Amino acid sequence: MSEKRRDNKGRILKTGESQRKDGRYLYKYIDSFGEPQFVYSWKLVATDRVPAGKRDCISLREKIAELQKDIHDGIDVVGKKMTLCQLYAKQNAQRPKVRKNTETGRKYLMDILKKDKLGVRSIDSIKPSDAKEWAIRMSENGYAYQTINNYKRSLKASFYIAIQDDCVRKNPFDFQLKAVLDDDTVPKTVLTEEQEEKLLAFAKADKTYSKNYDEILILLKTGLRISEFGGLTLPDLDFENRLVNIDHQLLRDTEIGYYIETPKTKSGERQVPMVEEAYQAFKRVLANRKNDKRVEIDGYSDFLFLNRKNYPKVASDYNGMMKGLVKKYNKYNEDKLPHITPHSLRHTF
Repeated sequence: MSEKRRDNKGRILKTGESQRKDGRYLYKYIDSFGEPQFVYSWKLVATDRVPAGKRDCISLREKIAELQKDIHDGIDVVGKKMTLCQLYAKQNAQRPKVRKNTETGRKYLMDILKKDKLGVRSIDSIKPSDAKEWAIRMSENGYAYQTINNYKRSLKASFYIAIQDDCVRKNPFDFQLKAVLDDDTVPKTVLTEEQEEKLLAFAKADKTYSKNYDEILILLKTGLRISEFGGLTLPDLDFENRLVNIDHQLLRDTEIGYYIETPKTKSGERQVPMVEEAYQAFKRVLANRKNDKRVEIDGYSDFLFLNRKNYPKVASDYNGMMKGLVKKYNKYNEDKLPHITPHSLRHTF
């Protein structure tokens, strides 16, 4: 009969257990891929003390019990050790064909995770309290409530994949963000009829902003998204039937520049009626067009609204314009206008 292996305290070690020369305990097992894996601890059982100068840790037999429970429950003991960054990358890889702005959003979140300590944590070690602390750090770093909520939703979806793959049992991002952070989202602005009239009258009479009058009027009378509005080309206007054909959007990215995107859904492709005011505004826009060199973007040209460099205007151009217009109006009028964005005009429609 072979002699039982013992540790330096004379205790019998079980199958797979051993003790190294430095005193650390080791457990060896074979994973589902047939590869050897190792678990380490300075303690054999929970009541042991760690050697002087070493951090306290979970005992080897506690780790073995947890490992055996995972195996019994069908948990992937290798997969659960992937980092949060790796899990998020895995989720994105399962849906590679996405819109460019979605791709950009994914990159932003991945960059955030790489810089945050949570990104390198193994997914089995992330608890709800860790996820909540991440949300608080995001807020402290200046991210808006809605942005944090969108990113939390993406990470929650990532963990659902991990649960389906038997890598973890629970989803640490399955919590209400409002229980952790105050929702400081500014309510959407909808102009009253009186505010709309005053905004248009001021823009029409102002020396600086009169050139933007027709653009503001068209946005108010069509309810177009600013990306749809910026992407309008001459062929999109059907004056005979008084319709605006919407089947694309114009966007601009800091890295790739201008690009055309199709609507998210089929219902996004539509024909918007031109009411009389919009009809006349479009006519004035065409009458005032200069015979400048026309740029082409992804096969589209003859854009209606151009900046000084003859490139199509995008959301940032109109955000800046609206901010300046409202600021100037409020400077000279006692009845102040609220914060207005191009999206406010869509909601006012």
